[in-house]
Amino acid sequence: MDLSTVRNRGRLKPRREPFWQRIDAGQYLGFRAPAGTWIAKWYDAATRTKRYSALGEFGDLTPSDRYGAALKAAREWLEHVSGGGATGKPITVKQACQRYAEKRPDAAARFRRYVYDKPIAKVTLAKLTSRQVRAWREDLAATPAPIGHRKDGRPKTRPRSDSSLNRDMTALRAALNHAFEQGDVLNDHAWRVALKPIKHADKARDVYLDRKERKALIKALPDDAAAFARGLCALPLRPGALAALRVGDFDKRTGTLKIGKDKAGQDRKIKLPDATADLLKEQARSKLPAAPLFARDDGVAWNKDSWKGPIKEAVRAAGLADNVTAYALRHSTITDLIVDGVPLLTVAQLAGTSVAMIERHYGHLLQAQATAALSKLVL
Repeated sequence: MDLSTVRNRGRLKPRREPFWQRIDAGQYLGFRAPAGTWIAKWYDAATRTKRYSALGEFGDLTPSDRYGAALKAAREWLEHVSGGGATGKPITVKQACQRYAEKRPDAAARFRRYVYDKPIAKVTLAKLTSRQVRAWREDLAATPAPIGHRKDGRPKTRPRSDSSLNRDMTALRAALNHAFEQGDVLNDHAWRVALKPIKHADKARDVYLDRKERKALIKALPDDAAAFARGLCALPLRPGALAALRVGDFDKRTGTLKIGKDKAGQDRKIKLPDATADLLKEQARSKLPAAPLFARDDGVAWNKDSWKGPIKEAVRAAGLADNVTAYALRHSTITDLIVDGVPLLTVAQLAGTSVAMIERHYGHLLQAQATAALSKLVL
């Protein structure tokens, strides 16, 4: 049947079964009257199974242009399916984010704040447009960034910086790219440009505390927060990853720690030196395996809102710079590892990040090592 003309489609009698036009062997474009919806069908001769994809109405186009758009969409889907792409039920942006965030607590938190309650969350990946993604980006750029709470409990915010916008966009872009790699969408046209990061916006984590300053900070903290800070000084982990550790993640017999929830998204194990293992043994004493390894006095795991206050007060009491945060401890430990000559790959694996990130933010630290090495070449 020829579905290419508006006249032919207008003559079709209403029925549930679509009217089909053959595109190629086992490939069909369908039109359902009178709803005006388009469907693609693929018949797998090897397995004798049929698969379908709802293409939509293309109501934003003139009636004469809808056939061409539907045929193009059908050919893309059929090429994808015949090449072994995913053929399951279409997923939404929210579902793609939820799947990506299963072992990524940092991404999960960003999605809850900036994606799940937005219009883009309900859009299926196959119908996602660059205009919708740009609209989400513009809305995010105009949304103030949270920086804590006031004394009366009200949230405290500041205008969103380019670096903050980049970090939040990166999480969504990673989730959509993961869906693309899994075959849930045919291409990445909708977000490839729309979520492109702003160049030169990311700022280095340059708040460094030497060992004396770290000790002063720990001394000024309450006992429970001091233990958490000692953990950050002993391990180059993100604060959120340290807070997510459970007693069962630490093997006392072997002195091995499993990092299961981190921005890196993959479980990894670290063989600890005796001093660090002793610190974790102290935290694990008399606790059940499911209990937080580092917990507040009330037994609840630490989170961003609960550690900010004590650290801010300790920073003031220790006479440190106002911009010192829990993340500064991670930055300081990574810096020390690099200055001590630990290979970048090893540092990246310990910290749960990429060598590229280490080189980008800490590459300048290698200059002193290079200078020292060059000095040994003089005869």
